[in-house]
Amino acid sequence: MTLATAAVVLAGCGTLDVDEYPTTKGTSVDCKALLADTPRTVAGQDARDVTDHVASAWGDPPIILRCGVEKPKALKPTSPCFPVRDVGWFAEKTPDGYLFTSIGRKYFVSVEVPKDYDPAADALADLAEVIGRHDPEVQACA
Repeated sequence: MTLATAAVVLAGCGTLDVDEYPTTKGTSVDCKALLADTPRTVAGQDARDVTDHVASAWGDPPIILRCGVEKPKALKPTSPCFPVRDVGWFAEKTPDGYLFTSIGRKYFVSVEVPKDYDPAADALADLAEVIGRHDPEVQACA
């Protein structure tokens, strides 16, 4: 089973059921504000309703933003940081596309971008402003 298939189950009426995910303690208020402020379109795809508002999503297959996620296991101090509009990202290739996690910020935000969307960085560019507004930078991407 692929990452996107395991993580997201399509429910009726176009609403996505995104599996619960571990979150960092103390991020719920900030994440609720970030999720409530996400743009209507990302990478040219319209927003989708997400059950229980635990994430934000756009398109089909869905681009999924999760807020307050745990630090990626593969992230090391020497890992490359890819800046997109002043937000640094750690990139991981998945069987379905890419999983990007913001780094150098107060908390981690992940964005799952299916391979159908190329370039994948378009989604990150569309989300940079809202992430910058709600998740303060603590260390610039080097």
